[in-house]
Amino acid sequence: MTHQVHAFEPPERFVAGTVGAPGERTFFLQARGGGRLVSVALEKVQVSLLAEKLEELLTEAQRRFGVQLPEAVTSVGDNDPLDTPVDEEFRVGTLGLAFDVDTATVVIEAIAAGEAETEVELGGGDEDEDDDEDDDEEPDEDLDRLRVRLTPEATREFIERARRVVNAGRPPCPLCGQPLDPAGHLCPRHNGYHR
Repeated sequence: MTHQVHAFEPPERFVAGTVGAPGERTFFLQARGGGRLVSVALEKVQVSLLAEKLEELLTEAQRRFGVQLPEAVTSVGDNDPLDTPVDEEFRVGTLGLAFDVDTATVVIEAIAAGEAETEVELGGGDEDEDDDEDDDEEPDEDLDRLRVRLTPEATREFIERARRVVNAGRPPCPLCGQPLDPAGHLCPRHNGYHR
């Protein structure tokens, strides 16, 4: 079975966004360009980690390669909703980041979660470690992926929007940090009493 690589180098728009009410939101990465629109679903923690690791990547690129970074974004920037229709191409299993020194761009690759990935994780311990490494590499080649190339400025804008999207959900409980539903929640710090 052939896999698809949805490449946007560069996209007209690349954002993180959600569909649904807080507590029931589905997170997406969405790229638009050249008359195409691709949306891939992922977890909230993946969006949060992506923003964090992109910030680290930009800092490291500046330190190692002398890349001029834009100032931190202070304006609201792109706050528009996701483009419609939001049709999930695939669910992201792995995110990859790289900095291309030749073009001074950030490359983000979102790779689909596959059945083979689950089998490798659940496989028995009787196999050699070398066999597991080979299994890890082979399934990735057959999985769909979204590849986006961004300038440092566009990367900063993506980071700020991703952080706003993650923080726009349910507020955390001041005692345990778990998200509060509108009706409250069973707080472990209150021995399970409703808060």
